[in-house]
Amino acid sequence: MPELPDVEDYRAALQTRVVDATLLGTRIRSVSLLRTYDPPVEAAAGRRCREVRRVGKRLALAFPDPDRPRDAAATIWFVLHLMVAGRLAWSAPGAAIPGRVGLAAFDLSRPGEPDEPGGTLLLREAGTKKRASLHVERGDDALATHDRGGVEPLEVDAGGFRAALTAENRTLKRALTDPRRFSGIGNAFSDEILHAARLSPVQRTQHLDEDAIARLYAATQGVLEDWTERLRTATGDGFPTKVTAFREGFAVHGRAGEPCPDCDTPVQRIRYADNETNYCPRCQTEGRLLADRGLSRLLRDDWPRTIDELEGH
Repeated sequence: MPELPDVEDYRAALQTRVVDATLLGTRIRSVSLLRTYDPPVEAAAGRRCREVRRVGKRLALAFPDPDRPRDAAATIWFVLHLMVAGRLAWSAPGAAIPGRVGLAAFDLSRPGEPDEPGGTLLLREAGTKKRASLHVERGDDALATHDRGGVEPLEVDAGGFRAALTAENRTLKRALTDPRRFSGIGNAFSDEILHAARLSPVQRTQHLDEDAIARLYAATQGVLEDWTERLRTATGDGFPTKVTAFREGFAVHGRAGEPCPDCDTPVQRIRYADNETNYCPRCQTEGRLLADRGLSRLLRDDWPRTIDELEGH
């Protein structure tokens, strides 16, 4: 699922393409995509986009009422949630919606600006589970319902971070990925943050000392700032085309079995449902292996307890 750095990369690329462009119309192919009916998607046609905003892991495009441009209650918002497999692409004006993976197309124009004729924003989603969504909302109050309430990791101060982190006694992995606590952090970047902070994903939030909280705060801001900058530099004036949860340059996420870049210990993985946690046992868990529910239940007493036991088998 695209997370804060990925969504910021999309937002910056869209900012230069759709802000001040007029929405000619929206073509929707997938019946599962549109999750609202009032206002209708046609209500934004003919309006100029004035803003692209990130709301957690969502992208929100603002289309103010031309007769009441300062009336926030009259603004139409398109709220896009890409979920796991949704991706955006920028194409030529009037581009066709791609075959099996195409969900929708948003046609935009810049009349009177021949050097910038506009284009089509395409929404695609691979796989059979169509989870991406489009909500059409009227007014800032309706937009606010899509904000889960988590603090912005790159804006919050140390005190606010600590308060959000310790509000409930959860595992660090769960706390970082809870949108009610932190905005925009998901499975991939939580792994990278915890590795950078040298903390176990199953450590409880209310059992951390002040030094550990300070390390986690610094790692959260450092990892997210670094990857946001990396992605923006790689994209440049183009449009993001390689949005993935498994990136070259990650320390642990998606690298199970590969050497930790800091100590060469094989990265370990815990699988659960559709997610996974990746960690380095030497850097993060004092050499202890965390129990993988399925595999450790299968192996029982044969399940190694430490990385030394594992490497000795």
